[in-house]
Amino acid sequence: MSNNALDILKDRGFFKQCTDEEALRKAFDEGAVSAYVGFDPTGDSLHVGHLFPLMALIHLERMGHRSIVVLGGGTALIGDPSGKSEMRQMLTTEQINKNIEKFQGVMGRLLHFEEGKSRVVDNAEWLTGLNYIEFLRDVGRHFSVNRMLSAEAYKMRLEKGLSFIEFNYQILQAYDFMELNKRYGCTVQMGGDDQWGNILAGVDLTRRLNSDLVFGLTFPLQLTATGEKMGKTAGGAVWLEADKLKPYDYYQYLVNSHDDDVERILGLFTFLPMDEIRAVALLEGADLNVAKSILAYEATAVVHGKEAATSAHAAAQGAFGGRAIPAEILPSSDVSRKGGADAEQIPTTEVELSSLEAGILLADVMINTGLAASKSAARRLIEQGAVRLNDQRVSDTAYQVSLRDFNDSILLVRAGKKKFHRVVLA
Repeated sequence: MSNNALDILKDRGFFKQCTDEEALRKAFDEGAVSAYVGFDPTGDSLHVGHLFPLMALIHLERMGHRSIVVLGGGTALIGDPSGKSEMRQMLTTEQINKNIEKFQGVMGRLLHFEEGKSRVVDNAEWLTGLNYIEFLRDVGRHFSVNRMLSAEAYKMRLEKGLSFIEFNYQILQAYDFMELNKRYGCTVQMGGDDQWGNILAGVDLTRRLNSDLVFGLTFPLQLTATGEKMGKTAGGAVWLEADKLKPYDYYQYLVNSHDDDVERILGLFTFLPMDEIRAVALLEGADLNVAKSILAYEATAVVHGKEAATSAHAAAQGAFGGRAIPAEILPSSDVSRKGGADAEQIPTTEVELSSLEAGILLADVMINTGLAASKSAARRLIEQGAVRLNDQRVSDTAYQVSLRDFNDSILLVRAGKKKFHRVVLA
């Protein structure tokens, strides 16, 4: 297998299209290459959608190349129209700076900024001080309005209305690439395939103004086997911060992956060798479920660390009964392969004995334990027969949980096949 970074990215599923594939492969062979991905801090947390490009940057870092994260403190003031049917909500500088701080906290666990292997910068450094007239004369003159309007991001919005401020976004992103090339010698811009038009604009502007050979590369749109956007669930986005989504719930999201997605997600979200990952395509039944457990463990370790991944894996084993993991399935993983259950790792909530005297509405128990986001959601699960108390199905939405439901001061509440919580008497 080639050790060229471009071939590694392609093999693991991080490649859709490139401005000059052979020239970029040659550049990776000749020495360390600097590549960047931009992240506009329009939300207060990173989610799985952000993880795809971050993993690509991590792979480059691990192969000795230089990864640059650009946090869009400047471009977030404008708002990227790509993939949006309406104009984004305008954020204040204070909101953006708070979001940047949170983004940096997660990214700092994944990339080695302090050790100098990677770099994080804020494009507000060079965008917010631009002189508008000079910018139009020096940069704006290189952009064709006709060509810009042909981009998918703009064509989709023209029907409902595209604001002038959003129309400038492509120019600003292109300017980012030119500035990064000038400041840090960055020669590769990467992003989702919906960014292809913006990336091409950046490649063209940088070649014109800096006379440097630069490249654009995009990642494929990530859809599940059922055609849904990966990282979206009925409960919302799959967050990467533990205070928004517990490591155990992140583990459960991955262990519940569709059978047809397991091999692909292993390539994207873990660092296990691809020859082992490709062997997963031959697995079925119980062995494929084991591979899902390893996927969940390895991917949780990447985002939350080994300790959190080990605890989440032990909790799942404790709730569902642990089958020993055969040594030949994804053998490079350091997941615990022994069987058995560790009940102490199950997510647990304590209740006071006195509160059970009058009974607690089951829907309230589900909300308090995080098994349902609202009473209506809890009632739906109960009506569907998806809720069990110590393996006894409950279908009465008015059911009151009382002391009689506990066995040795413990009550195991399940919602569906994979979500569960232990309630113990204080």
